[in-house]
Amino acid sequence: MINLKNSEQDINALEAVVVRFVGDSGDGMQLTGTQFSDTSAMFGNDVATFPNYPSEIRAPQGSLYGVSGFQVHIGSIEVSTPGDNVDLLVAMNPAGLKTNLYAVKPGHTIIVDSDSFTKKNLEKAEYDTNPLEDGSLENYRVIEVAMSSLTKEALKDLSGLDNKIITRSKNMFALGMVYWMYHRSPEHTIDFVNKKFKNNPLLIEANTRVLNAGYYYSETLELIPNSYTIAPARMPPGTYRVIMGNTATAWGFLAAAEKSGLELFLGSYPITPASDILHELVKHKHFGVKTLQAEDEIAGITSAIGASFAGNLAITTTSGPGLALKGEALGLAMMVELPLVIVDVQRGGPSTGLPTKTEQSDLLQAMYGRNGESPVIVIAASTPANCFDYAFQAAKLTLEHMTPVILLTDGYIANGSAPWKIQSVAELPEIRHRQVKEGGENWSPYHRDEATLARSWAVPGTPGLEHRVGGLEKDADTGNVSYVPENHEYMTHIRAEKIKRVQDFIPEVTPEFADEGDLLVIGWGGTYGALHTAVKQLNQEGFSNIGFAHFNYINPLPPNTGEVLKRFKTLIVCELNSGQFSKILKINFSGLTFLQYNKVQGLPFGNEELVQKFKHYLV
Repeated sequence: MINLKNSEQDINALEAVVVRFVGDSGDGMQLTGTQFSDTSAMFGNDVATFPNYPSEIRAPQGSLYGVSGFQVHIGSIEVSTPGDNVDLLVAMNPAGLKTNLYAVKPGHTIIVDSDSFTKKNLEKAEYDTNPLEDGSLENYRVIEVAMSSLTKEALKDLSGLDNKIITRSKNMFALGMVYWMYHRSPEHTIDFVNKKFKNNPLLIEANTRVLNAGYYYSETLELIPNSYTIAPARMPPGTYRVIMGNTATAWGFLAAAEKSGLELFLGSYPITPASDILHELVKHKHFGVKTLQAEDEIAGITSAIGASFAGNLAITTTSGPGLALKGEALGLAMMVELPLVIVDVQRGGPSTGLPTKTEQSDLLQAMYGRNGESPVIVIAASTPANCFDYAFQAAKLTLEHMTPVILLTDGYIANGSAPWKIQSVAELPEIRHRQVKEGGENWSPYHRDEATLARSWAVPGTPGLEHRVGGLEKDADTGNVSYVPENHEYMTHIRAEKIKRVQDFIPEVTPEFADEGDLLVIGWGGTYGALHTAVKQLNQEGFSNIGFAHFNYINPLPPNTGEVLKRFKTLIVCELNSGQFSKILKINFSGLTFLQYNKVQGLPFGNEELVQKFKHYLV
């Protein structure tokens, strides 16, 4: 058991802090960052995280492009982004320092493993001189720690460990130091280690020793005279847990299956960064979940279509390249009018592009990437936590409107994490699916609900409800194949009108901070946190004439969209692409002018860049 320092003169209170852990992909930076995040959340802080890792499974050790990082922003105030500037950088090697130094505020702290700053590693990081010796870091508070040596010292009398395991334990030393600096108890991590290695007491002992060694070592450093504390955040009452976006997405579908009374089926081909949804749902067979790891993207979606035809809540998950491959089958699901959710966790493109980086460049593909007139519902989650809500909503919309739904998330919110208030199924909205158990004398598979135009859903094998489905155009009444020109035109309009009527079942868009004014900032999907934070900062600085409208419903748009847009003099659309949502808005509201602010770097927006951009239109 570790006793935290509790002398008031040794502790400084902070509102928020941004910490980034960086090192080789084998240095355990993702685990280290996750443990610090989870511990802070359990303490009551608001938390936002941003994992950033290379595309290669194991990039060359010490290389610049092999750096893996994990950034966490914790606060006693509202935290909506992982933060711009870093207060503490923990760099396990020269490459990590070189690729991340730009983010550290002058005068703030850098902890480095000085043992890793060898001539060989400096060359790999393309340093001509050692930055720990050449004065290039004089604007920072640099704490040089021989972590590798100290880790070996802590484990020198623990037999049975090879050198590789000992070296890889140094991330626990760094974590122990950071726990001391920010007045965090290591007990949560010790519990985690005990559970993770419950069948290997040696690894439990090794990790615990090194964690404690790092913690106590910090007390001896003159460069860290104080520890800091961040008070718990004020959040609505409830039970919270830190959740990743992909996990929240999986749980949203579990809740929808429970609420609808249907079994959940996932047919999916693994692809970064969507694979974790499959990994999570595999764990829940006890809830009746059926999962299929398909041989390719086409098999993934067609298996889901088959499951939907058989009466399941069916989903398929992918990223941009996989969405392209699913296009033909998605058109089939639209034509047959079966419920189906396609989750697209967007990543940098085109082609293989930047598979571990974030982007919003699949929007137009989601809207129009099918042959013929093939409209589907398109919605987007905007935070790691509300991935749960929009997965649930995607399931609700597809089951109630009998048409496919594309749910867009992205690598930033899918891999990021945030506190999520645990919900009970009883609190969630009702889902009324369209399955019928019996038909009347005049039953027709394409008889439509007046309000939604959704057809009924008859499960194969139900007596009296036999019918024909397929990709060929069908008669409006019987569902039989029809080549009548007027019927095809009618059916095309009906399928489009069905999507349009979804407007009557989705919420209006509500601008934040101002209902009217000089500037409206417009965003969609995973840019919410950065845009919200920037507009909030400007509002606090006295700019009361700026509003913020964020869209989660893309097709159809909320019914009051045009009314909101017209209340502001200047409209600026901010996206992590070259302007795809702005194109959609221009198509729908041709009389309005839309400015754009776009970023296509595989990185989320930074707060300062947004603030400066918006001030340009306000001053």
